[in-house]
Amino acid sequence: MRAASFGDLIYRRFLRPLAFLMDPEKAHYRTMGLFRLALKTPFFGGILRHSLGVTTAPGDAAEVAGLKFPHRIGLAAGFDKDGKWLKELSTMGFAFVEVGTITPKAQAGNPKPRLFRLKEDRGLINRMGFNNGGLEGLVERLKDRPKGLIVGGNIGRNKVTPNEKASDDYLTCFKGLHPYVDYFAVNVSSPNTPGLRELQDRAPLTALLNRLQEYNRAQEVQRPVFLKIAPDLSNAQLDDIVGLVADTGIEGVIATNTTISREGLQMPGAQVEAVGAGGLSGAPVRKRSTEVVRYLRDRGDFAIIGVGGVEDGPSAQEKIDAGADLVQVYSGMVYTGPGIVRTCLSGLRN
Repeated sequence: MRAASFGDLIYRRFLRPLAFLMDPEKAHYRTMGLFRLALKTPFFGGILRHSLGVTTAPGDAAEVAGLKFPHRIGLAAGFDKDGKWLKELSTMGFAFVEVGTITPKAQAGNPKPRLFRLKEDRGLINRMGFNNGGLEGLVERLKDRPKGLIVGGNIGRNKVTPNEKASDDYLTCFKGLHPYVDYFAVNVSSPNTPGLRELQDRAPLTALLNRLQEYNRAQEVQRPVFLKIAPDLSNAQLDDIVGLVADTGIEGVIATNTTISREGLQMPGAQVEAVGAGGLSGAPVRKRSTEVVRYLRDRGDFAIIGVGGVEDGPSAQEKIDAGADLVQVYSGMVYTGPGIVRTCLSGLRN
């Protein structure tokens, strides 16, 4: 077996079958813990690094929102909420990693179980509820972030904070992370924090982004700001987003977050209903997220990060063809494994 495929072989034949016997949230942390341990093992770690490492070519690079990316494949927020695995994720070859969603104060999130696999659909449903260790801990970890890895900070509000005071939470996170991240993602589109999506309406969203931009422009170094939106917006709402980007001067949009739709799933309806509420990600949202990327690109000249159902070369290329400048993966990591960056990047090259 070639060393380049060793990491995927271990994951697909051994780790993934074992992980799929466990609760998805426990499996997430245990798998990353094993990966960290394996990297510290001299012989095994060396093989893993060679297997997963990405060698870039001149045509891979992209300059987006003033940032120079070695290639176009990144990891979406939610996988490493607290920035604990940045070194391991850098080893996997990601050009950029988005940490968070982070809130000013630590919060436990929603009751467990809150993460579910849809194996037939290669998707996930989550209702995590912005569980994270809080701003202060993330800042300390980012002080030791890997060199050369672009890091984005995905920010939100605490569950107990009412929407009329939400901008205070966002600004607190924005100020705290500003010296330590390369860009920001403003998350107003998670379906798992009550009332959060109401902030996607144009008036409150404009006020929020203008407040962040006022602080941003007063700094010696300005950070690019992206707005993360839901796939469930209507065309009229997407038109508002296009206008809002121009009005506030933010750099772009991340399209898209998870969906509340359950259309077209292979999993039997009774099982889907038993899972309950939450945001659906992975392959089932691929088509709609690509439609949103294309709609925005046809109407706006701003940076777009495409996310939703990216797990291989064709799905990554689909987002680029639709108008995305960069792409992110998340659920695809669960099904494809740690070699997903090489898989996607190889597909883009071909």
